[in-house]
Amino acid sequence: LVIKIISWNVNGIRAAIKKGFQNFVENYDPDIICLQETKAQPEQVELDLPKYPYKFWNWAEKKGYSGTAIFSKIEPIDSTKGLDISKHDSEGRVITLEFPNYYLVNVYTPNSKRELTRLPYRYEEWDPDFLDFVCSLEKTKPVIFCGDLNVAHTEIDLANPKTNKTTKSNPGNAGFTDNEREGFDNILGRGFIDTFREFHSEGGNYSWWSYRANARERNIGWRIDYICTSPSLKPKLVNACIIPEIMGSDHAPISLEINL
Repeated sequence: LVIKIISWNVNGIRAAIKKGFQNFVENYDPDIICLQETKAQPEQVELDLPKYPYKFWNWAEKKGYSGTAIFSKIEPIDSTKGLDISKHDSEGRVITLEFPNYYLVNVYTPNSKRELTRLPYRYEEWDPDFLDFVCSLEKTKPVIFCGDLNVAHTEIDLANPKTNKTTKSNPGNAGFTDNEREGFDNILGRGFIDTFREFHSEGGNYSWWSYRANARERNIGWRIDYICTSPSLKPKLVNACIIPEIMGSDHAPISLEINL
């Protein structure tokens, strides 16, 4: 059974609904859709998705900030929120669904911020703890995790690597510091697969663009949204892509088709 999973940082679910979110879901018809940066609690959202009876929300204590959601046609065995680590779990960044033969984790990785004020927290605490979490799940069954990981892994994953990278005179820009990239190296080092790269080896493919300077029209972007899987699922991958023509957010949706 080929399942289609879509992941999308909607930069506010209420704003995305006003910009055609419902039509997008109906047209692309994923089996499961994972959203990041929802910025809302479910009672604040008017959304009619009858094909998706299983809805899961995790929201931040701070209103209008962060948050994740999963809408599924398929009923999971179980669902959990967060990493079960209190210092990480007040921002609504993780939802895990357990299915009979895999786990699905939706994650919105903390941004290191402009002056890199959150980089130490992210590099020293969040990234290792999240990786340990998915590896602990993997001991039971394969894992698919997806979301806005807030890092462009290699130089082909952003349009202007030279001006963003870490040097002696420049600490680097959030999303492309050596520390953040090392965090993604560690994910691959544990065997997880960047599914998009299994199908697309070329540059120029981005999932986020600044709202400034017509960056999206000029395709001056970053690839910071990912769907990763356990290595045992590699033979089951059917296709992975970015859907850049879908507007409604500064991020594009990404998708994975996998034979589960």
